[in-house]
Amino acid sequence: MKTIILLLINLTIITGWLQAQEEPATSEKEKPDKPERAAFEDQWLINNPTNVVNTKGTFEFSIQHRFGTFNGGNNDLIGIWAPSNIRLGFSYSIHDRATLGFGTTKDNRLQDFNLKAAIFRQTRSGSIPVSVSYYGEMAIDSRDGSNFLNSSDRFSYFHSLIVARRFTRQVSFQVIPSLSHYNIVAPGLSNDVFSLAAGGRVKLSGQVAIIADYSQPITQGSDNPGVSLGIEMSTGLHVFQIFVGNYNGIVPQKNYMFNINDVSNGDFLIGFNITRKWNF
Repeated sequence: MKTIILLLINLTIITGWLQAQEEPATSEKEKPDKPERAAFEDQWLINNPTNVVNTKGTFEFSIQHRFGTFNGGNNDLIGIWAPSNIRLGFSYSIHDRATLGFGTTKDNRLQDFNLKAAIFRQTRSGSIPVSVSYYGEMAIDSRDGSNFLNSSDRFSYFHSLIVARRFTRQVSFQVIPSLSHYNIVAPGLSNDVFSLAAGGRVKLSGQVAIIADYSQPITQGSDNPGVSLGIEMSTGLHVFQIFVGNYNGIVPQKNYMFNINDVSNGDFLIGFNITRKWNF
């Protein structure tokens, strides 16, 4: 009997010792490296796309509006009563990393089809320091056929890589190299324009942030870069941006190729973006 009791005591001690040896190994296991939260609230930062790709099943509706310039000189209340440009956009996330979209723009009756895909996502541990996303778009000029010699002349394209980083809860920044292409341009102009954009956001509170955006054509294109500064307000499912800038085109390739508003001449205008999301 004593022998059995001693065996049981020894077995208990050995079992406890083995468990004690296993616990550190379990606790030392690395936790899953979760993706960092998106650097921005909305799919657009004023005039340029962001790295935001909504979760699968999210439907998004956006309104992008640009008033006339301040210095129109027609008693138009700093451009508010002047002819304006507007785009209505729709997108649906077919995957956590991919979104398909469509938009229609007033100027030139542009109908655009777009795709955004997340290639890399910034991680909380810093093992992947930035997010990299692709945004591509094809636009069709649907004005009367008398404006074109060939049907292919209606088409333009935009390709971009969005490199974004969320530095802190308050500060985010992105850089976007891009290529704009028009099938037909005026004599002497290039069909392709390489550009570089940079933008950022600084949160003032949980719902309010200062936003800025700068867009610079590098090769032959518009001689006038885009400069914008504004305020963003977010409620989760709604995002509202109001800003002052000099881009009127809304569709990126239109701005990079044909912007005529010159900052040095004070050609600024008021614009806003409104976004609403639904999850299905």
